[in-house]
Amino acid sequence: MSQIDSRSTQQESGEIARLLSYIALLAVSLGLFLEARAMPRSRFEVLGAGAFPMLVHGCLSLLLVASIIASIRKIPVGAYGVFASAIVTWAREKRLVLFLFLCLAIYVMSMPVIGYPIATLLFLLALQITLAPKTRTAIATAVVLSLIFSYGLNWLFAEVFNVFLPRGR
Repeated sequence: MSQIDSRSTQQESGEIARLLSYIALLAVSLGLFLEARAMPRSRFEVLGAGAFPMLVHGCLSLLLVASIIASIRKIPVGAYGVFASAIVTWAREKRLVLFLFLCLAIYVMSMPVIGYPIATLLFLLALQITLAPKTRTAIATAVVLSLIFSYGLNWLFAEVFNVFLPRGR
């Protein structure tokens, strides 16, 4: 691939990334517009507290729609496939980081349901077993550390600091 083709592909990928950011910003702006619409109105204010945020997010949404249209016009049709394959390649390269964030999201969502000790134990076990070498010593160390940092910290906070971590339902 020549240097000009590479530069063109980078520009097209950059434009697609810009398009995706415009779409994400539009979704956030529309959500905030709807939130501003739900603000209570006072009988002393004709427009209400949400009038200015609605005006700002309405104008921002119009600008974002115009930017989305302009961005779509700049992108050649074949660029989407190249961008999609680049995303798949990137995701394969960063699979461990993505796994970590997935585990973190599950951990944060499960803690109120199953409690700090069990959620932390499972979170630490999953990460350590995934990232550590697959030897008996490493797995035994992972189990011990997970038990210490889940149940041990829970005991420390409860008994020493009188701070109770989430117990779950």
